[in-house]
Amino acid sequence: MEIAIIADDTKKELMTQFCIAYSGILGRHNLCATLITGKFIADATGLEIEYMLPGDVGGVEQIASRIAYNEIDMLLYFRDSSRENSPWLESERHLLRECDINNVPVATNIATAEVLVLALERGSLDWREIVNPRSEYNRRRKGQQ
Repeated sequence: MEIAIIADDTKKELMTQFCIAYSGILGRHNLCATLITGKFIADATGLEIEYMLPGDVGGVEQIASRIAYNEIDMLLYFRDSSRENSPWLESERHLLRECDINNVPVATNIATAEVLVLALERGSLDWREIVNPRSEYNRRRKGQQ
């Protein structure tokens, strides 16, 4: 599965701790993250992460674009909801809208992230492999035809 990770500045440490706790599960999947968040996580866990731009200079938009092209299967986005007048709110709205349109499970807090990661481990999100045309499942099927 393709998992995208974003964390607002006030949530980077929490995201890092979450990824440490679930590195065994996350390490079996392809991860991408906005630059600073990704570096925090990679330094703490050793997980292999594809880096996007920093979130405030286009990384959020890069991930939204990948979601629109059905290249992301899950989004973990720990956001700071106290930012009422942030210039990023429009990018955030667009990102979450793309998740809704493309049926991408998204967690915006640690409680939901834990539910999604445990569902991932249990196999409850395997349906994403079928709907994602770039998934390992569909690459193998295409090779068999």
